[in-house]
Amino acid sequence: MKTTRKRLRPPVWLAPLIAGGFALPASAADICFYEHINYQGASFCASADNAWVGGPWNDRVSSVRVPAGASVDLYEHSNYGGRVLKLTADSANLVSLNFNDAASSFRIQSGEPPVVGGGPLGPNVLVFDPTTPQATVQGELDRVFRIQESNQFGLQRFALMFKPGRYNVNANVGFYTSVVGLGQNPGDVVVNGVTADAGWFNGNATQNFWRSVENLTITPPNGENRWAVSQAAPMRRVAVNGALSLAPTGYGWASGGYIADTKVTGAIGPYSQQQWFTRDSTIGGWVNGVWNMTFVGVAGAPANGFPEPVYTTVAQTPVIREKPYLYVDGGGAYRVFVPSLRTNSQGATWLNGNTPGTSLPISQFFVAQPTDSAAKINQALRQGLNVLFTPGIYHVNETIQINRADTVVLGLGYATIIPDNGVVPMKVADVDGVKIASVLFDAGPVNSPILLEVGPTGSNAAHAANPTTVQDVFFRIGGAHPGKSTTSLVVNSANTIIDHIWAWRGDHGEGIGWTVNTADTGLIVNGRDVTAYGLFVEHYQKYNLIWNANGGRVYFFQNEMPYDPPSQTAWRTDARGYAAYKVADSVTTHEAWGVGAYCYFNVDPTIHADRGFEVPQTPGVKFHSVLTVSLGGNGVIDHVINNTGGPAQGTDTVPSKVVQFP
Repeated sequence: MKTTRKRLRPPVWLAPLIAGGFALPASAADICFYEHINYQGASFCASADNAWVGGPWNDRVSSVRVPAGASVDLYEHSNYGGRVLKLTADSANLVSLNFNDAASSFRIQSGEPPVVGGGPLGPNVLVFDPTTPQATVQGELDRVFRIQESNQFGLQRFALMFKPGRYNVNANVGFYTSVVGLGQNPGDVVVNGVTADAGWFNGNATQNFWRSVENLTITPPNGENRWAVSQAAPMRRVAVNGALSLAPTGYGWASGGYIADTKVTGAIGPYSQQQWFTRDSTIGGWVNGVWNMTFVGVAGAPANGFPEPVYTTVAQTPVIREKPYLYVDGGGAYRVFVPSLRTNSQGATWLNGNTPGTSLPISQFFVAQPTDSAAKINQALRQGLNVLFTPGIYHVNETIQINRADTVVLGLGYATIIPDNGVVPMKVADVDGVKIASVLFDAGPVNSPILLEVGPTGSNAAHAANPTTVQDVFFRIGGAHPGKSTTSLVVNSANTIIDHIWAWRGDHGEGIGWTVNTADTGLIVNGRDVTAYGLFVEHYQKYNLIWNANGGRVYFFQNEMPYDPPSQTAWRTDARGYAAYKVADSVTTHEAWGVGAYCYFNVDPTIHADRGFEVPQTPGVKFHSVLTVSLGGNGVIDHVINNTGGPAQGTDTVPSKVVQFP
């Protein structure tokens, strides 16, 4: 055969084999193919069909191992053409079967019982109906809030979901709680309020983490809704009929935050918020700014004014796909909606009708429960199912492998994935259009080299027409328990869109200490033309962000350097500390808007960092609206970017700013 070979790319999972000639690790359910008879020579293993084995393996297989209960069909040509040989057991010699060095494609039939899509959302999803007495709904909302209000490192997880209708209720939102409308559009569900405040922490909202609101309308009776949050607390796809306050009662400290695909008819008042990022929304005004207020694709945003006022405004969002979301259709069935890719956008996607995109039935999702193993999740993925993580804690003892293009992985209620024994909990192949959204990766006590890898090392495929997206994905090293991970997120695939992450090496809670919750770097980008919105990366022990590829764009970056270096030399001996944000010396094109790095060296306040941002001095590397801050004078950042910008120092906590670089 073999007229079509040149039009087919080798499969992604064969890339390491092709490069190095080694077999891929096999699970018990994998079919393994060998170069020579009697299972000798080079080999590879597979768990899914493949229409083309790749040039290095075409017409090369001489023996095959088949696990009990499984079978494989070997085809003479690519795309399952030509002669076919079915194997239901190990075959040590394909010569005797007249199929030696003949296979070009194969289909696998697993011996595992199939995983079924769909199913219940579990006990931690509370679904409300407008026919339920409002007092009953309010009582349930209040009950969950009492559990979660101060439950910062607890194990409970909740998703509070409203079917279409009008509810005369206010949802106070605590930790690990998502409030979600189940309509097709935000106007299908209307509530009085969705409130985040900081009474539990004496009016200080800087620890109001891990909560969210999505896909509904808020009509506050007093004309203003309060959403006083900090990191990992997105407001997405919300209509606010009135004003929105982002500060806690009493205007205590706050350190947020993120809004996208939202309309607020009144003004948004950040008041005491240190920084905030808003994208693809429509607002009625913006009251003030403290250090860094960044707007991308926002109708009604204030004019660009940095350094004073502290507004960084970009008129359009260059490329984005909004986060997938769960809803119910007209027949009451659950579906997941996947919005379409947009370019050069401004404003919310739903203002002029339904958001463009694709609707997927829940039957196409493996609805995972916390008791499900990584092996079962992988089986579902091999079957071609997407994955919906219901609220809870998932311990995984093997890597969740996402190999199929356009796979959707969506979490509800801050579903949390903890790797056991130092495994990498999730890897994504270098394929088009994978969507990873709304999950929390929490490092385990044995060091994981990576918590989420998007594309293997050396990925080089182009994905501009259908990029992978990483949205509302959060990483934690310590806090709930001792944890270790060298790097939280590594992006190797080109054109990936990162849309709101918080990568946090814990500074409080359990398992905290310079040699306890160890973590070098929050984010490493090796893929070309990656675009990032709303990066919150904090307290890592070396460079918090490293960007190694050309074409990168970053819209908003918020960082605190590690609080706890024991001394200057304990942090680093060959320089004074690490910059928060490092662009590799080899990079020639990179651009960033609205980026800030802060220091609070509370163990040794005499520590200096040479700079907040370290970048190549070249015309194609451009930074706009850059600042550094010393919080209360605990340490000094000597320069803002390279050797430009004065020191951030002193108890007055006044930022040092650079408007443009170079």
